[in-house]
Order: sequence, then structure tokens, then C-alpha cells
Amino acid sequence: MSLTPLDADGTTFGCAGEHPGFADPAYVRRRNLIAERAEGHPVGEPSPEVHYTDAEHATWRAAHGALLRAQDRWACREVLGARDVAPIPAGGVPQHEEVSNRLQALTGFRFTLAGGIVANKRFLGAMAKGYFHAVQYVRHPAMPLYTPEPDVLHDVFGHGIHLADPFFADLYRTVGRAAARVETADALDLISRVYWFTLEYGTVLEQRRPRAYGAALLSSYGELGRFARADLRPFDLAELVRMPYQVAGYQPLLFTVQSLAHLADLLHGLLDDFDESTRDRYRLPVLSERGYMGRPHPPRSGPSSRAAN
Repeated sequence: MSLTPLDADGTTFGCAGEHPGFADPAYVRRRNLIAERAEGHPVGEPSPEVHYTDAEHATWRAAHGALLRAQDRWACREVLGARDVAPIPAGGVPQHEEVSNRLQALTGFRFTLAGGIVANKRFLGAMAKGYFHAVQYVRHPAMPLYTPEPDVLHDVFGHGIHLADPFFADLYRTVGRAAARVETADALDLISRVYWFTLEYGTVLEQRRPRAYGAALLSSYGELGRFARADLRPFDLAELVRMPYQVAGYQPLLFTVQSLAHLADLLHGLLDDFDESTRDRYRLPVLSERGYMGRPHPPRSGPSSRAAN
């Protein structure tokens, strides 16, 4: 999969590592200082407060405002309804706990602290108990409309929309319960791929037109503006697990469901009785024969930088 993401203004990067956030020592130190507090943080314990700077609040406002406009055009109506009740402020970066307290009243979900990419067993399995791993650092201010790695806006705004809605929250728990029942990397990888192409990057037909519902699309201004030009294919589990994908960069291929009710049927049908034998029952390829999955390398300024795992 190509690593040539386009920013909203048309700028092309040769790879995610060329993003200015990776070359700015001050930004890297700040990002890592916030991220390293996730080291050893127990799932479900309150997230520590972050004292965000004026520049970080300004970055949030710029991205949030642009995303609202893009979502109005490209998100499906169910997502827009969920956004209307989601407790996500527009004026500045919120604390995990202030959003979690309101999400819990709506669906029982809370954010739990992450420092970066989280291992499948922990990340997926925590959803069964109503916890979603979220980072606290903010994307680089030079490009508020694009980030090569998940940041607080992706996690708290993008996923927060889902977690405010009982329909989506049920699907997150469905993913979590399946992950909690298995232990092998093979089984967890299957669940992760289904999660990636649905709750992260899923699209749905609405009046015969593609609309976005996945959280990664909802939190990416540039990707919302171009996803309808991607290679859109009907949801097909056998094809999905064979597809390579890259966590950093725009996605060239996306899978589409007929409706969100169709999505629920697909996920419950696959995951409600998911176990270590599911791969063989569905005649799916073993882990070594599936498509390549690439993950972004977080910016580092020394040995103190660690992603949660």
C-alpha cells in the first residue's frame, strides 16, 4: 500500500515520516512527555490531566471546525445524529475524564489512557468492559487537518461520536467480547482487521451514495473529502482479510455495507460466537498469508518515548 498521503491543501508526502511533526524536536518532546504517562497505566484508571497550551487548543479548534463541515457533507445520517448528542466540545482540547463522565451516562463507555498504538488483546478486549484506549497528545499545529498517527482528536472526537450512541457502542462491545474470548495472534488479527475496515474505515450506502461512518474517516478532513473516490467494494470477509493496509496514510480501498443494520448483522453474525476455530470454519487464510499491515513509527527524541502496549 502506498504511503503518499495528501494534506487538505494538496501537499504530497513521500511517506508519513516526512510529516513536520516528526522533524520538530520541540513537538516530539511534548508529544512523548504526554504519551509516556501511559506506561504501566492500568485499564480503567482515571487519565491524568493535561495542561494544554494555547497553540494546542487552537489546533483542536481549527481541526474540529473543518471536520464539522466535512462531516455535514460526507457522514451518514446516523453518525450526524450521534454527533449531535456526543459530549465533545468545540472550543478546546477536552480532558479524558470530562468526556468520559458524560459518555458513561449515555452508553457506559469511558476512555482509558494510551500512549500510542496498543496491542490487539488489550485494545480490543477492553471494549468488552466499556473502555476505549485514547491518547492525549495533539497533532502538529502546522497541519491541523492531517496526522500520520492517531491523536486526541481522532480518539476523543472520532470515536467519541460512536461511543455516545447505543447502536455503535453495542458494536464496540461485540468486538471486545470476541477479542476477550481468544488468545492467539491469529484470531486477534482477524478481529482487528474486521474492526479496521468497519468501525475505523467503514462506509455505507445512503440513497445509493457512499457515506462515511468509520471513526478514522470522521476525524480526517482530507480523507472525508476523497474517500468516495477510493476503491469502494461490498463488504466481503474473505477479501477483507487478504487486503494489505497501512495505519498511516490515506486508504486506497474501503468496504461498504448496504445499511448500518446490515453492518450490525455482519458483525454480530461473525463475532457473537467467534473463537479460535472461526478462521477454519470460514476457510480464511492463516496469519502469515494475510495482507501486510503496516503501522506508523511514533516520533522519538530518546529512550523515554514509549507507546502503550
